[in-house]
Amino acid sequence: MIRLLIVCSLFFGQCVMAAPTVRTVRTHDPVPAKRVVNLQKIQYGTASYYSDKFEGKKTANGEIFHQKNMTCAHNGLPFGTWLKVTNRKNGKWVYVRVTDRLHAKNKRVVDLTTTAAKKLGYYKKGLTNVKVEVLGKKKPE
Repeated sequence: MIRLLIVCSLFFGQCVMAAPTVRTVRTHDPVPAKRVVNLQKIQYGTASYYSDKFEGKKTANGEIFHQKNMTCAHNGLPFGTWLKVTNRKNGKWVYVRVTDRLHAKNKRVVDLTTTAAKKLGYYKKGLTNVKVEVLGKKKPE
């Protein structure tokens, strides 16, 4: 039994001594991959719209969500940013304000309220191809 204990401790000691040393070197300021900010003035991609289950719940900026509002979720732009979203299939467009975030794994460019989706003409279709223009913090006239 003592021999087994001695052999095990020698083996364990060799494993610890042979373990490589790991050192982390930062070459730039870290930015989490899921939150890479896209500040391009014009973006193209897919738009979806919120499910009714979110009605009356808090958005990421703390406001209460209502389907009747002209708001959206976007993963890269600051809260309060106004966007012009154009349906590339029919040319219809709306102004919406960023109040929420999409799920980090969601590849869509924007998630709109059902009111905005209806005005863009894709409600009940689920998804559409859009052009998103960043307008800034001032409400468009």
